[in-house]
Amino acid sequence: MSFAMLLSMGAFALAASISPGPVNLVCLSSGTRYPVAQGLIFVTGATLGFVLLFLAIGLGLYSAMQLVAGLDNLLRWLGAAFLLYLSLQLMRDNGRLPEDRKLSAPGFFTGALMQWLNPKAWLASASGIAAYTNGQDIWQVAVFAGLYLPICWLSLSCWVYAGAYLQRYVHRPQTLIIINRTLALLLALSTLYLLFG
Repeated sequence: MSFAMLLSMGAFALAASISPGPVNLVCLSSGTRYPVAQGLIFVTGATLGFVLLFLAIGLGLYSAMQLVAGLDNLLRWLGAAFLLYLSLQLMRDNGRLPEDRKLSAPGFFTGALMQWLNPKAWLASASGIAAYTNGQDIWQVAVFAGLYLPICWLSLSCWVYAGAYLQRYVHRPQTLIIINRTLALLLALSTLYLLFG
C-alpha cells in the first residue's frame, strides 16, 4: 500500500470523523455539561464502536445483512429512533449543571452503541471501504481501521474540548438551555437528513 493511499485514507477518515453528525453533537453537549474526562470516556466508546463496525462491514456484515430482507431498513430506523430519543433528552434538559456530574454523563457503552445505531457511521464505513479497499483484502481493511482509530478519537475529542471551552462562558442555566436546544435541533435534523437525504 503506497504512502499516497495512506494519506488519502487518512484524509477520508478525518473528514468523516470531524464533520458534524449525531455523535459529534453529543460530544459537544457532553463537553458543555460534564468534566472533560467523562466526555473522553464517551469518545473512547464511540471510537472503538466505530472501528468495530468498520471492521465488521469490511469483513462482509453489510453484504450479509442485505440477504435478510428489510434488516438494513430496520437497523436504520432503530438507529434514528435512538438518536431522536437522545435529541429529546437534550431538548428537555433544564440547563442546570448536575451536582454529581459523573452520574448523568453518557458513557463508554452509550458511545459504542450510538455508532452501531448511527446512519452516518454506516455510510462512512461502507463508502470508505468501497472507495479505498478491494473488498477482498482483509489487510487493507485492517490498515484503514488502524488509521481510523487515532483520527476518530482525536476528532471526537476536539468536539468535547470545544464544549468544555464553551462551558466557560455558560454561567446561567438559560444560556445552557439555549445551547442544548440548538444542539437537540441539530441532532434531530442531522438524523432526519441521514434518513431521507
